[in-house]
Amino acid sequence: MWSYSKAGVDRKKISKMQINIGKFVSNSHNGLENKNWKVLSGFGHYAGLIEIESKVIALHTDGIGTKIIIAQLAKKFDTLGIDCVAMNVNDIICVGSVPVGFLDYIALKKPDDYLIGELFKGLSKGADESNIAIVGGETAILKDLLNERVENTFDLVGTVFGVTDKKKLIMGDKITQGDVVIGLESNGLHSNGYSLTRKVLLPKYKLNGTHPYLESSIGEELLKPTKIYVKPILNVLKAERSAIHGLAHITGGSFSKLGRLNKNVNFILDNLPQQGGIFKLIQEAGKISSKEMYSTFNMGIGFCTIVSKSKVDKLMQMFNKYKLKCQEIGYITKGTGAVSITARGKKHLLVG
Repeated sequence: MWSYSKAGVDRKKISKMQINIGKFVSNSHNGLENKNWKVLSGFGHYAGLIEIESKVIALHTDGIGTKIIIAQLAKKFDTLGIDCVAMNVNDIICVGSVPVGFLDYIALKKPDDYLIGELFKGLSKGADESNIAIVGGETAILKDLLNERVENTFDLVGTVFGVTDKKKLIMGDKITQGDVVIGLESNGLHSNGYSLTRKVLLPKYKLNGTHPYLESSIGEELLKPTKIYVKPILNVLKAERSAIHGLAHITGGSFSKLGRLNKNVNFILDNLPQQGGIFKLIQEAGKISSKEMYSTFNMGIGFCTIVSKSKVDKLMQMFNKYKLKCQEIGYITKGTGAVSITARGKKHLLVG
């Protein structure tokens, strides 16, 4: 039976490492003498927040991980930039911030005009879909560092910054018992869980091969770009901000990330969509437990909104206008930040 840990990604070790990083991050906030700005949130949420006079600047950095390896094998790179933008902008909207600008970092083994052109096709498309500007970045040639035999070895990382008013921040502290969790559909794996996916699928299947569970080839399925939720979320916030108590981008760690929003409630996810497609293929091919699947992959839900029960129907209608499938996937009870899911009729505790 495969697991993320067996594939080389140990969540417990990563969590411990992040706690140590958090200590260093917090220490950097000490002794700041500039009285015109202050750090509101520096670690542990979806974005770092700095208050400057009447505005709050939100910052986030992310990459697309080993999905790059699939692109190298398929020799297809034009959608990776969308993933890079999506992994950043989808995070900072979780605090109610409006994405404004984007910086990219591309590390290459050697100069490659074709590769850069393909990456920027995606970056430009992602920026356009998010209504942000790419305002700069860095391209580094690291021949001695990127010494893999693969010719097109590279890494792609982005940083996004956004802005909002302090009174408009959504930090999850207003989540309360009786609230409803609305799940917005994903576009497949997005950009997480690829270390496990590769170990499970690549020894058994070819990227240009097909499978009854999939509507496209396996390679095409694995390279579907991450869905960008900026426009629907920002428009819903504009219309019904007071009804939205929490927002969560479902990425690494999957639904366990909900627990970071509020430690005084529990998140009960008992109506998740029935799984098929790529998720069913991965689970069966790797003999992976349901708990492991829902701790690693988004399982068809790429974004969650926690809302007042009285506004559920109205918000779902607004999401449907964007042709974005959504459904009630759970509810909130009093608690201690626990996250539980029900899969195949069995309840699993992810956090708590």
